[in-house]
Amino acid sequence: MADYIPLSAIDTVQSETPSARVTAVRPRRPDWLKARAPMGANYRDVLHLVREQQLHTVCEEARCPNIGECWNHRTATFLLLGDICTRGCRYCAIGKGKPQPIDENEPERIAEAIAHLRLKHAVLTSVNRDDQPDGGAHIFARSIERIREVVPDCGIEVLIPDFDGNWDALQMVLDARPDVLNHNIETVPRLFRRFRPRARFEQSLELLARARCFDPRLVTKSGLMAGAGETNEEILEALDRLRESDVNVLTIGQYLAPTSDYWPTHRYVTPDEFAMFKAEGLKRGFTHVESSPLVRSSYRAHEHVAQM
Repeated sequence: MADYIPLSAIDTVQSETPSARVTAVRPRRPDWLKARAPMGANYRDVLHLVREQQLHTVCEEARCPNIGECWNHRTATFLLLGDICTRGCRYCAIGKGKPQPIDENEPERIAEAIAHLRLKHAVLTSVNRDDQPDGGAHIFARSIERIREVVPDCGIEVLIPDFDGNWDALQMVLDARPDVLNHNIETVPRLFRRFRPRARFEQSLELLARARCFDPRLVTKSGLMAGAGETNEEILEALDRLRESDVNVLTIGQYLAPTSDYWPTHRYVTPDEFAMFKAEGLKRGFTHVESSPLVRSSYRAHEHVAQM
């Protein structure tokens, strides 16, 4: 198994003595974690429309390193239900606090934006809205329905929250018939409650299993991040649990703390290790695995359906 770069081996230790204070020195990111600056005509077109239509994308809010590549391929991940999340997950850069009222006209603007951009595959995700009885599920459902009417040839993937275990809310989304239903577990069971304080690992697995039972033809998908303090063995065990819920598609990428205020990055996982995760995922029966340092949930999402 390939070596990794442990941050603890490089950081200096802080000293609180009156005479000196040594601050931690983070290592430079390895070359495999460097992404190109976003540019290109398609990128600028998507950026202009997002601003004009007052839409949110997780590409920007979560500081995705692949924004340039994805937007130039005319794929984008729209962030529904505003840009303020009601939860305090310790890994996520999206704003947290008391959100604004839900914009009931958002599905119309999303569909118009997708039509203008001529997207081949659209991903819809959202912040958590625990202030809403259905967690905002009706906005997901209406967005899917409106996209089907306006851009019938566009593939639709939804990356949904857990709706706090409200299975009626999940059913509302499933009844709208997305092409792909994605729900990320994000990390391994041992770290789960500290990483995602208001979520439960078993509840996330149940959500994915319920989606599979609803329609065996539906593509189900999940993902997690490596380098947050787990072991490789724990990642492989998490893959086994996902396959028990008959998840089709898997994404694994490097966890990078947005700032020092978030859950720390414990190590830089090497490309060889990500290649091993992919091989082990395919061996376990996933039909498609995206596993590399810069992979995020929606990376090359349009390819996942085409290969099913």
